[in-house]
Amino acid sequence: MQKGIRLNDGHVASLGLLARKDGTRKGYLSKRSSDNTKWQTKWFALLQNLLFYFESDSSSRPSGLYLLEGCVCDRAPSPKPALSAKEPLEKQHYFTVNFSHENQKALELRTEDAKDCDEWVAAIAHASYRTLATEHEALMQKYLHLLQIVETEKTVAKQLRQQIEDGEIEIERLKAEIASLLKNKDRIQATQTITPIDEDSDIKKIKKVQSFLRGWLCRRKWKTIIQDYIRSPHADSMRKRNQVVFSMLEAEAEYVQQLHILVNNFLRPLRMAASSKKPPITHDDVSSIFLNSETIMFLHQIFYQGLKARISSWPTLVLADLFDILLPMLNIYQEFVRNHQYSLQILAHCKQNRDFDKLLKHYEAKPDCEERTLETFLTYPMFQIPRYILTLHELLAHTPHEHVERNSLDYAKSKLEELSRGPGAHPTLVASHRHHLHLALHPTQRRSPLSMTTFPSSHQLPLGLRKPQTHGRPSGNSGPPS
Repeated sequence: MQKGIRLNDGHVASLGLLARKDGTRKGYLSKRSSDNTKWQTKWFALLQNLLFYFESDSSSRPSGLYLLEGCVCDRAPSPKPALSAKEPLEKQHYFTVNFSHENQKALELRTEDAKDCDEWVAAIAHASYRTLATEHEALMQKYLHLLQIVETEKTVAKQLRQQIEDGEIEIERLKAEIASLLKNKDRIQATQTITPIDEDSDIKKIKKVQSFLRGWLCRRKWKTIIQDYIRSPHADSMRKRNQVVFSMLEAEAEYVQQLHILVNNFLRPLRMAASSKKPPITHDDVSSIFLNSETIMFLHQIFYQGLKARISSWPTLVLADLFDILLPMLNIYQEFVRNHQYSLQILAHCKQNRDFDKLLKHYEAKPDCEERTLETFLTYPMFQIPRYILTLHELLAHTPHEHVERNSLDYAKSKLEELSRGPGAHPTLVASHRHHLHLALHPTQRRSPLSMTTFPSSHQLPLGLRKPQTHGRPSGNSGPPS
């Protein structure tokens, strides 16, 4: 006979008292007995993912305990009435709690109020530590975003206060200068007598002609100055710099869309599938395949919104502070890069499961994927850091040395290069970085326009992936993406 699991009765009893006092949901429910012959009325109390039941609301010690982690709670139809049933079924509302273990009997409950039944179903469905952890992670991302906004607003407010103080000082100086000029004017008018002189019509015509000539000469001079500036290297450099920034915005929008498809079309559906009764994949495998993918999506959504805000203030483009937001989060990319080859091995191992392979092909057939595989979407973040490095090289090439954000952009470039060459960096990341840096520094050696398009686009991936040769478990000898 199998022995029962021992529990700390004293601690369970104290948790039961805490549930009676601070439980999120409390009340009487009817519970079907283990032999399915009758219904027993108990007083239930829900605390986090623990469901206690007592003999009555005055009982101090719980009669039983259910662990709700990983369970599924749904409304259930009313059973067929027995001939000996005394209670009308119209006034009873049923719901069940199904546990993930196959041999575990479902918990059948009922209540007399439809609203009360719906509230119990919602409370039990939400009583999961994994749900709370996901909500906590989303709130932390929002908190970091708001913290960055507050710091930026503080800096802007400080600059505005300084400008106001400088403006007040300048106003006082101009007032003193105006007062001095008025005194000098009054003194001169007092010492001189002005006699009006009647000018003849010829002098008026001469002055009018002179005025037209002066205006024409002034306009021609300004036209020459503007044309010289347009043809100058500085203006050409600024045009190219703006072109790089606009291209960066388009590429970032496309990358955010790719991450959105990765998370919403693959990660979240597979995470839900892992919680089903017969999961085609485990939660550990989902975490290994999609390590940090959702966090990277949140990070780049914030980065993209900041970049759009900078573009809206064109022609004044300040980008250095955006990379200041991105740099502290580079360790997330390091973990993704180090895990990339392992994630492809885990994915290949999971594909040997027919149910998982069928489910994955269903996800890949969605119109948003545009016939791209999950491996393609997992490889996109691998090339984002080299893309930023190349963009910063082009920005610095068209940024004057005396520019206000020259040093900040150079610092961001050095940090990104340090990440791409640091310990644990993926060989594909390093090779891609060197190749694009060589093309940026030696543009005359490009043999064709296609030599620049080695980053994966939204429709094709110029990258070969080797699948593992083993059939039982992931192999450690499968080659990295090349």
